[in-house]
Amino acid sequence: MARYLQERIKRLIIERRLPSGAVLPTEPELMTLLGASRNSVREALKALQAMGIVEIRHGFGTYVGPMSLAPMVEGLAFRTVAGHHRGEDSLLELLELREAVETGLISRLAGRLPERDLAELDSLVDRMEEEAARGAGLAETDRAFHATLYRGLGNVLLSEVLEAFWDAFHRVRTDLAEVPQDPKVTCRQHREIVDAVRSGDAVRAEAAIRHHFLNIRTRATSTVPLDSNKRPIEPV
Repeated sequence: MARYLQERIKRLIIERRLPSGAVLPTEPELMTLLGASRNSVREALKALQAMGIVEIRHGFGTYVGPMSLAPMVEGLAFRTVAGHHRGEDSLLELLELREAVETGLISRLAGRLPERDLAELDSLVDRMEEEAARGAGLAETDRAFHATLYRGLGNVLLSEVLEAFWDAFHRVRTDLAEVPQDPKVTCRQHREIVDAVRSGDAVRAEAAIRHHFLNIRTRATSTVPLDSNKRPIEPV
């Protein structure tokens, strides 16, 4: 019954074309619409809230949720951490998933990014080099680089999926391991990605992305469970 009611509420959102933040019918109205008890409706709404489909604001009502990929990130991160502690190669599997997506897309960007995006990517690499010189972490700038790179495809869902992979991978890396890194290598590889995309050479662009991920994979291979007395190095 609970699953059935969840599907009915989702269909209601779709049929009424309700956007994120829109008010849903009240509990009594849903009880009438769905022909279900208050407890059953509440159980269905709580399950949908866990998925990010609805948002329950106590004292105010129920609203269409942000429909974000946060639950996916949580699931990916937890599965990867749990698998790692069971001796599985879950961190590398997650990395391979992200690599497959990015490698498959980069050739579509070669020679097609507008100059304003290329200039922004250049600026981000400049910032990474400044951060590296100061000994600061590069993770947030690295994240912005990849988001800006694939923004040119104009696919909102794709951007959200890539962000989900990024969040899960880097949260897991922070939780699990202290991995040595050479920030100069990271900066150089990102500069090569920009240059390859600007050149319009799809083969070169794909090779640049593969080389970047090879470096990450090499470092991830040395990942070990983090000693609770040590702080993790910020991953990039």
